[in-house]
This record gives sequence, C-alpha cells and structure tokens, in this order.
Amino acid sequence: MNIVIAGDGEVGFHVAKMLTNEKHNITIVDPQQDLLKMIESHTDLMTIAGNSTNPEILLQAKADKADLVISVVHEEQTNILTAIIAKKLGAKKTIARINSIEFLRKDNLAMLEGMGIDYIVSPEFFAAQEIAGLVQQSAATEVIDFSNGKLSLFLLRLDENATVLEKTLDQVASEHSHLDFRAIAIHRKSKTIIPKGKDKFQLNDLAYVITKSEGVHELLQLGGKLNLPINDIIIIGGGRVGKMTAKMLEKERRVKLIDIDKERCMRLTDLLDNTLIINGDARQLELLEDEGIETTDALVAVTNNSETNILTCVLAKKYGVRKTIALVENIDYIDIAQSMGIDAVINKKLIAAGHIFRFTMQSKVASIKCLSGIDAEVLEFIATKNSAITKKPIRLLDIPKGAIIGGIIRDEDAYIAVGDFQIKEGDKVVVFSLPECIQKVDELFN
Repeated sequence: MNIVIAGDGEVGFHVAKMLTNEKHNITIVDPQQDLLKMIESHTDLMTIAGNSTNPEILLQAKADKADLVISVVHEEQTNILTAIIAKKLGAKKTIARINSIEFLRKDNLAMLEGMGIDYIVSPEFFAAQEIAGLVQQSAATEVIDFSNGKLSLFLLRLDENATVLEKTLDQVASEHSHLDFRAIAIHRKSKTIIPKGKDKFQLNDLAYVITKSEGVHELLQLGGKLNLPINDIIIIGGGRVGKMTAKMLEKERRVKLIDIDKERCMRLTDLLDNTLIINGDARQLELLEDEGIETTDALVAVTNNSETNILTCVLAKKYGVRKTIALVENIDYIDIAQSMGIDAVINKKLIAAGHIFRFTMQSKVASIKCLSGIDAEVLEFIATKNSAITKKPIRLLDIPKGAIIGGIIRDEDAYIAVGDFQIKEGDKVVVFSLPECIQKVDELFN
C-alpha cells in the first residue's frame, strides 16, 4: 500500500515503524525537521518537512495517489483538515486522530464521515475504555475480549500461588482433560516464546491464555488468582484519560480523582457528577493515606509523567492495593514497569497503532491489539472464501513459527483451537503473532 502519515511526534513515528515491517511505501509529513532527520537516520522511510494541511505538501507526498492517509498530530483540527483535503485530492481512505470526546458521538461521526474521514482514532478514549475493562477483572493483568466476550485473552502473572508452576503444557492438559482455554504465549525475562507441549510454566512468567467464557473460573484457579470485586478506585491525573476513565466508572463505583492543578480540578467538578475531586500532589504519602489508600481496591495513575505513574503504582502495591494500572508513554519503560509488579500498563501509542494497523491488512480483520510489554499482536481475522486457512485442518496449515491460532468463533459458538479443527468461511479466528510473522499470517487469510 501507498501510505502517507502526518504526525508531529511519537505516535506517527511509532505507527510508521510498525508498518515498515509490512513492506508498504510510507511517506511521513512532519513540521519538525529535527525529528525527520532522526527518522531518516533510523529507517528507510521517505520524509517531507511541512504542514499537512497545505495541499501542495500533500501533493508532494503523493497523497492524491495514496491508498491510506493517516493524520495523528496533536491538534485535532489539523487532523480533520488534513484528512478532508487528502480525500478531496484523491486518497482512497483517511484516518484522523481526535481528542475531544464530543466528536465521538454518533451524529458527529456521521458528519465527519460525510466530509471524507473514513475512521476516527482517539488514543485517550481507547485508553480509558481499556482501563475501565481492566477494572472489571481484578485477577488478570490484562484482558482482551473478542466477539463480545465469546473468547478472551487473559494475561496472568504466575506467582507462588499458581498450581501450574514447573508443569508442562502437556501435564496441565492431561490433568484437566476438558480445558476451555489454551496457553498461546509466555513472556519470560524480556523474551516471548510460543510454548510447545514440553515447555514448563515458571515463577514470574507472564502467561497469555485464550479462554472461552466458561473456562475463566478454572483458568484463574490454576493461575492461583482470586477475582475479588473492585469498588473503591483512586485515579491520579485529571487529564483527558483520567477524566474519561472517571466518567466511565463513576456510576457503578466509588471514584476519587487527585490532580495537582487547581484550575483543572475546578473544571472537573463541572464535568464529573459522582467523582470526588481532590486537589493535591499524589506523590505525597500523607495525602494518599488521608484519602484511604490502604482500603482502596484499585489505583489508576494516568498523569503525563510515566515515572510518576510507575512509582505511584509501586507505592500503592506496598499499601496492599489489589489492582494497579499505569499509563506509560515511554515504550522502553513498559517491561521495567511490569517487572516491578504493576498489574497493567497502558500505552496510547500502541493502542492507536492497533486500531490503525487493521486498515493496512489485505485480509479481513475485525480487531487488532498491540500488546504492552512485548513486541507482539493479537489479531481477530475473518476467514474468507477460498483462503488458504480454510483448505486444511489447523495441524496441516503452514503457520509460521512465531504465530499461533488460539481460538475460533463460529456464529454464536466459541472453540479453542486444536489440530483437527477445520476453519470455515466466515469464522472469526484469534491469532497471536510476532511482528515478523504477520505478513505470512495475513496471506493465509487473504
């Protein structure tokens, strides 16, 4: 595909870097020449310095012949205008990053679509959605649902309470013959492996397990996890992510939001109905103790400072908080944050990249999730007529070593993938894949 990316920072660069693995022709338009020099020194991408709302700059980037134009600068007005102009020039598809929640209403989305914007990406809204979902499940580090929960991917940190420690996958399967779940990846000491039958689970492994809804209880038992209710939540940071998260959670849970900015706190009191707004510095132990950190079920740290978010979550763990969630924008810090015992890490760049990435695939993709902490993706493909994936049972398919089929959804039924299963046209297929294998997996479904 011919792709033009308008960006003014890390989101655009990360999306471009992710797409380079797929052998697309990518041009980056950015006003910052220093950033473009850095990109040119690390990649083979074509770069153009300039404002993406300038039609001449877009024509120079060949947006008129582009299959996809992606605008992810910080200013949403720029993104909207870039997408509209690119579509008028002849771009086949356009994607714009939007920050304001008002634009996400159905009537406004329809209006933007009528103006030539095919898809809206809101990293802050997606991050808040993800946090709200994580709060529903206290036992797992991360939970990703497919087809309204018919299949789910659970990430479990295996501590000393896990009953599967030092057991092979074959042993676990033989001891529990009717398993409704399957381990599809293990992250161990900064390395990700696709496990085979003889591989053993070890202490502190991060195990990625695909499960049917009826298998969740037994899965958590084997992982030594208790799914305790989360009612009392403290959110640190009242920016867009913190505000949206509080709005999603405040109707059903007791929510406190702490922010250091007094003026922002005043604005939040008008926007949030059932959230207690506290003006203060969450890095001060006395404030956290006064606000009941010891009896809090979950702490969500979403300030603009990754280090503050990580340290606050580590501190909350020492006070016995069950679930800690940190917004970590520096990708290099994610693995460190997980090794420090933080339950879940959110990264807006990875979330945005996942939503954008599916528009660059040749096959039909219902959803993509770029996993935090490991260089891998989980994709929900839709099997099409005459595609290679439908020609043979799973065990006879030429699936690359760095990928694995976890489960299948057919109509209203979910299945855990086994060797003799035959995938049919219309099936939704959940695949875990390392980046270097995605193109080959895509070809199986195309």
